This record gives sequence, structure tokens and C-alpha cells, in this order.
Amino acid sequence: MTKEFKPETLCVQAGWQPKKGEPRVLPIYQSTTFKYETSEQMARLFDLEDSGYFYTRLQNPTNDAVAAKIAALEGGVAAMLTSSGQAANFYAIFNICQAGDHFVCSSAIYGGTFNLFGVTMKKLGIEVTFVNPDASEEEISKAFRSNTKCLFGETISNPSLEVLDIEKFAKIAHSHGVPLIIDNTFPTPINCRPFEWGADIVVHSTTKYMDGHATCVGGCIVDSGNFDWDQFADKFPGLCTPDESYHGLTYTKSFGKGAYITKATAQLMRDLGSIPSPQNSFLLNLGLETLHLRMRQHCSNAQKVAEYLESNDKVAWVNYCGLPSNKYYTLAQKYLPNGSCGVISFGLKGGRETSIQFMDALELVAIVTHVADARTCVLHPASHTHRQLTDEQLIEAGVRPDLIRLSVGIENADDIIADIEQALNK
Repeated sequence: MTKEFKPETLCVQAGWQPKKGEPRVLPIYQSTTFKYETSEQMARLFDLEDSGYFYTRLQNPTNDAVAAKIAALEGGVAAMLTSSGQAANFYAIFNICQAGDHFVCSSAIYGGTFNLFGVTMKKLGIEVTFVNPDASEEEISKAFRSNTKCLFGETISNPSLEVLDIEKFAKIAHSHGVPLIIDNTFPTPINCRPFEWGADIVVHSTTKYMDGHATCVGGCIVDSGNFDWDQFADKFPGLCTPDESYHGLTYTKSFGKGAYITKATAQLMRDLGSIPSPQNSFLLNLGLETLHLRMRQHCSNAQKVAEYLESNDKVAWVNYCGLPSNKYYTLAQKYLPNGSCGVISFGLKGGRETSIQFMDALELVAIVTHVADARTCVLHPASHTHRQLTDEQLIEAGVRPDLIRLSVGIENADDIIADIEQALNK
């Protein structure tokens, strides 16, 4: 399926191209193994000399079709599915970093990713420096070292909802000879395609809007094919020098623009095995088929809810980049002109206790540890995901003690607002 098709068509048609007599709908290849006629055929697969399937930990036709659809949506050359968004983030970095290496990351990122990068990967000998994404190019550039291998950020951060200046980050990364990796989970490629603004690699937690129904956890890494690894071969030996675990094969020489994803699949997935089940990929594909429709409704509803909250005198503050009063409104108009996402954060007059009382009074809106699916849901990070932190630590992490994260679903906006209103009145 070529890139000339519009995103709406790609959501429905990309990835699976049935031939004569094959199923119209993507099948679930629920098999660990695949049969071959000769030992030589199998050997060529293990040497990466032929493409094909032999073990689902490396590749599976259902998984690959869905990865191809996401690559088409992002405008990339190749993609790999993972068992979670966190696995995608880890593999995206670990594919080009090893012990003794360093990378730079926006401080406005999901708390789980912050911990993965700052604590767990540090134990593997990979260091990170967090930078204020709103700082100047000069200030961010000071964080780079001779062993820095990439720059990372989120298009829209979770839960602080800061909009990243992707072009600025791409310029900084490329001036230091490293790729820019962007987590594009919240906008999805329907509302933002970071490759068009200079990003090199995109990651997703497909658990969120891509799945859209809270049925399965998953992740994806997409490569633009634009970063010239060989130009900076000394920085990226894993891609540009022989891999002894594959008989001295060099990924950039053998696979060109497919080098990054091939290495991630053949090396990291082979050894670490964070694969999605074919059943989960099948469910993800069903979600992707309506992604373009759902994102429109999420954004339309969220805009109405944000405007209602901003006009309510019981509300202390509202953070949604679709509001003209928002700090990131101008950046959002540049990168997200058709809408951002359905997630809003806000605080109530009266602080933490009032926030808890409000949430307990909601009837239609559910309190869940999730975000970005068809149903409207709510979370109070200070009481739930970040409850181990003091108020001072919360503020340092960019999460106010009174912050309520509201993920606006695709129900009728008037019904969502009515539920918020009755809870506020209580």
C-alpha cells in the first residue's frame, strides 16, 4: 500500500493485502512456528538472507501486517510491534545505546518512562540527562556529551500535556549527529506526523488511542528511514559494524533504510522477547480501522469539555492546548492544527480534598488507571499513580497536588459535561 493514500484510507486498508482466495480480514496467525521443506530454507532465514517466518518471537504475519499499517500511517519505512509502550521506549533507546552511553530527554514525559530512563536503564550503564523542553537550543545543547546517542521527547506529554517543539528538538539532535525519537502516543499519526517535522524514530503506546477500547496493552516503534547511520558510524557501531551473532553481517550494508528495525527485531526481540500475541495485534488492527473517526470525536468532545471547565467558577485552572488561553496554543496550532487529543488536566478551587470528593461523585465518568480509550475516565495522580510523593515532590515532577487528569471519550459531549456538572455541584 503506497503512501499516496490519505490517513483515513490507510487506517482501513493498509498492512494486509489479501491475494486471490485469501481472507479479506486480517487473520490471526496463532502459531509459534512455521513449516519449511528443507533445512537449507530454514538456515537462510536464520542467517537473515531470506525474509520469512520461522518463530513468532521474531516475526509473525499478523503482527507484521499491523506494524506495516502503523508505519504507513506515520510515513515510515518499517515498524516493529512490542508487548507494551514501555517495551517500545526501551527497545527504541537500547537499539542504539549500550553500557557507557548517554542520551538526552525532555523532562516532560510519562512518569513510567521517566523511571525507565532515569532508574532502570541507569542500572544497565546507560545514563540520561533530563532537560526542560521549553529551554533554548543553547541550553538544551549543553546537556550533550561525546557519548550522547539520541534525543527523546513526547509530542504531547502525559499527564502535563506540554506540546513539544519538534522542529527545535530535531535541529538540536541533528546538530549533534544523533536521531530524534518522539513518543507520538497522544496525538497519533491522525493529528501529528513527527517525521514531517524532522523526527527520525517514532514510538507509540498502542494501548491508548490506537487500540481505543482498553482491550490490550501494546507498543510500536517506527523508523522514518531518514537518519544516515553510516555518516556517524563511530557513534552507532551496533548498526554500522559487523554483528558477530549473525556471522559478521552489518545492518546498514545489508538492509539500508531498514537497518534500524531489522536490528531491533533480529537482535533485541530475539534476545528479550517482548512480543505482542497475534490475538492482541488482531484486536489492535480493529481499533486502527476506526482511529481516524474516533480521534475526531475525542478532540471535539475534549474541546467542549475544556471550554466548559474554563468557564466554571468552581474550577481553578484548566490545561488543554486547544484553548486560546493555553501556554502551548500557538505550538499546537503549528503541529496539531486538526486537534490534539482527548486528555485534559484541571484543578478545582479547594485543592486536593475537593478533587477527591469531585471524582467520587462522578457517575458516568469512571475512575481508572488508564487514559485514551472510548470511555471517559478520570484519575487523580496525587492520590493514585504518584501517591508516594510529597506535595513538594509532585510539583517538582510537574504534577500539581490538585491535578485531575480527565480522558474524554467518544460519548455525547453533553452527557459528559452533565456528569461533571452534577459532581461539581455536590
